[in-house]
Amino acid sequence: QVQLVESGGGLVQPGGSLRLSCAASGSIFRINAMGWYRQAPGKQRELVASISSGGYTNYADSVKGRFTISRDNAKNMVYLQMNKLKPEDTAVYSCHADITPRGADYARIDYWGQGTQVTVSS
Repeated sequence: QVQLVESGGGLVQPGGSLRLSCAASGSIFRINAMGWYRQAPGKQRELVASISSGGYTNYADSVKGRFTISRDNAKNMVYLQMNKLKPEDTAVYSCHADITPRGADYARIDYWGQGTQVTVSS
């Protein structure tokens, strides 16, 4: 069984910063891409940022220059540093990972964390 657990959400004032962390654990053979998605009330879930196993990154236009995604392959973790936060960044942020479980060498399965609330408000 594979689990993703996020941490680091909370309430922050506009212009502030937060750092989200996501730890993958369990029977993992390989972690391929990892990423962060968000869903605001009444809106569809959207990709915020992703990072490949080799470190290639991709960002939503709305967060470019403000957010930075990174990963620690040795620790099976992915991070999202969020700077210059805006009220429109308020959402539930979920971690995603494309994982090959141990014993399934060629399978690639999507796993999701439970989500963490980020609220940007004065």
